[in-house]
Amino acid sequence: MKADLHVHTCFSKDGKTTMEQLVETAVAKGIGCIAVTDHNEFLAYEQLKDNPQVIIIPAEEVSSKEGHIVALGIDRQIPRGLSIQETIDRIHEAGGYAIAAHPYRWWSGLGEKNTLAYDFDGTEGKNGRSVRRDNRRSMKLAKQIGKPITAGSDAHAPPRIGDSYIVMPDTISTWQEAVAFIMSDAPREVVSGDRGVLRTLKYGFKSIFEWMFRGFRKMRIPDIVQGCRGRPWNDALAPASADPSLSSTRLSVRCPRSTSSRRWRGPR
Repeated sequence: MKADLHVHTCFSKDGKTTMEQLVETAVAKGIGCIAVTDHNEFLAYEQLKDNPQVIIIPAEEVSSKEGHIVALGIDRQIPRGLSIQETIDRIHEAGGYAIAAHPYRWWSGLGEKNTLAYDFDGTEGKNGRSVRRDNRRSMKLAKQIGKPITAGSDAHAPPRIGDSYIVMPDTISTWQEAVAFIMSDAPREVVSGDRGVLRTLKYGFKSIFEWMFRGFRKMRIPDIVQGCRGRPWNDALAPASADPSLSSTRLSVRCPRSTSSRRWRGPR
């Protein structure tokens, strides 16, 4: 089973993926498990947890004072803006695991020194939005630390979902079993595509421009995100194979900053 452990939805300020698009894309690409890691938000899990097609791990990408930390398997939202140790402690209090995300990303990574200095539960060894050199360094650092290694696409739009993942046993059927495997010392295949030079330059210029536009302040997530508040998954949204008459059923969710549903019709 492919497990993409770092995916954003439209509950992230810079995310575009609706709940429907996430599930449809995962199914189309053969991704059986996804950790939804929105920036400082924990809203998507409630809408996705009962979908019958993809295992959803409750998670969050938390902006600590020193960089991003993925909170895996949590039962509540973790506040942003805390120190690294405070963030790790809050994640543990929420029943989760603290993963050092993309350590070598200069504007949002924790850096090698912090990743080594704090007792993280695991390290993200591969990230689909990182350049090849950073992914090589992250894997080397993760192996040096000796804790569980994760991987994720860091997708902010449907086409990028599944760009990076780990491989888990197909016998896993719940997010609790998935997290137990991820945090074990069991060997796992780590797969990742790297972000090319052109995509990196484009993203870098975009990030710097947005940072300047915010007055050189870090990204702030709105207190209330209205756009993604769609109806949750229910029995009517079972796979088409279960009941052909329901094959046209869709979950329509509006994204922030948009007045209409954003649909994606499958991988290109």
